[in-house]
Amino acid sequence: MSETTVESNRGSDGKGLATGTLGVFGSVVIGLASTAPVYSLAATLGFVVLAVGAQAPIAFILAFIPMLFIAFAYRELNRDVPDCGTSFTWATKAFGPWVGWMAGWGVAVAGIVVLANLAQIAGLYFWLLIGDGSLAESPALVTGTGVVFIALMTWVSYRGVEIGRKLQNVLLGIQYVALVLFVILVVVAFANGSAENATAPSLDWFNPFAFESIKGFTESILLALFIYWGWDACLALNEETKDARRIPGRAALISTVVLLVTYVGVTIAAMMYAGVGDTGLGLANEDGAEDVFFALKDAILGPWAWLLVVAVLISAVSSTQTTILPTARGTLSMAVYKALSRRFSVVHPRFRTPSFSTLVMGIAAIAYYVLMTLISENILADSILSLGLAIAFYYSITGYACVWYFRRELFASRHNFLYKFLLPLLGALMLTAAFIKSAIDMATSNTASA
Repeated sequence: MSETTVESNRGSDGKGLATGTLGVFGSVVIGLASTAPVYSLAATLGFVVLAVGAQAPIAFILAFIPMLFIAFAYRELNRDVPDCGTSFTWATKAFGPWVGWMAGWGVAVAGIVVLANLAQIAGLYFWLLIGDGSLAESPALVTGTGVVFIALMTWVSYRGVEIGRKLQNVLLGIQYVALVLFVILVVVAFANGSAENATAPSLDWFNPFAFESIKGFTESILLALFIYWGWDACLALNEETKDARRIPGRAALISTVVLLVTYVGVTIAAMMYAGVGDTGLGLANEDGAEDVFFALKDAILGPWAWLLVVAVLISAVSSTQTTILPTARGTLSMAVYKALSRRFSVVHPRFRTPSFSTLVMGIAAIAYYVLMTLISENILADSILSLGLAIAFYYSITGYACVWYFRRELFASRHNFLYKFLLPLLGALMLTAAFIKSAIDMATSNTASA
């Protein structure tokens, strides 16, 4: 089937994308699915507890603050410039093409790196469900399966937003059913006294002054920032929503709040059941820190333990598809503004998706994934740590862009002062501090290991 470029699709259809496809609910689903809530919790909660112990709930709350502040920046910028390039477009209009180009590539690089990581998890958990799980020990089999998942989700993204939206409704629903079931069973076990290390909830868990070390505090915040990342995917689909100026920003705010409730709620439940000890099922036990749900599944769900394995698998696969969406649309917008080759502006005439950009993102993710697994078994896991830099980088640029773009009207009203100046600026400063801290820690770690 022939394709056409954006330039020939302009007019009432903008860049040629499928306008009017998503409503508030669909946009929220995309924003939530992109964060991979089940997988993010499974992979991060244990390490947060290792860093700050019983202060894990307040760590997730504090990390939510800059996310919320930046979400306000996204909302305000989107109201004025609803463009699928998001950070790239807004930074370009605020600071010029060079800063915009860096922000755009920050989004793309983060997307490619996390796609490889998600594919690895999807491949691993798929084979954990087969037989006795021993097939998951084969790097070649796991990598090949991960490649298949990236290819399938690239195909779904290529076929259009509508099919992706319907798929995400199902996948996200399964994730939240698993999380709700987990919390309910924990509460029942705690109430009847059968919890392994029953620990009564305490207000001290929410004390922001109870952190024992600055290092542990900063480490936990950086980890928590990673699990919130992804809600901005709904903004990248702004040109495909029914109200491009209002719905994406509203969906972003709803997504961040739902994530806060999810992460804090599940964290409290896990702590109530297993405690924060470093032995047995304790959340600070290093043996189970890499996957809290895998460590707790048999004790909590018994014969239904496989449901949590399925939930993590689905979470990774779901996020694979929703991560391709914003990266492809970001490069589409970059091409429209001539920051990338004109070829990236190609839009499929039937599916009305950025077809070339979508395929390139899928191929780039597969190439990166295969290359990293060939170099080392650990390098893929290590590379995910660099995501914190990319995330803090382009989110903070967006916050600064909001302040500078609206600089002539910042003090025109209380709304402008709060949502176009103060909160975006505070969010950007917090993320800049996280970026600097993360960069220093990585440099120090590399120097020590050299």
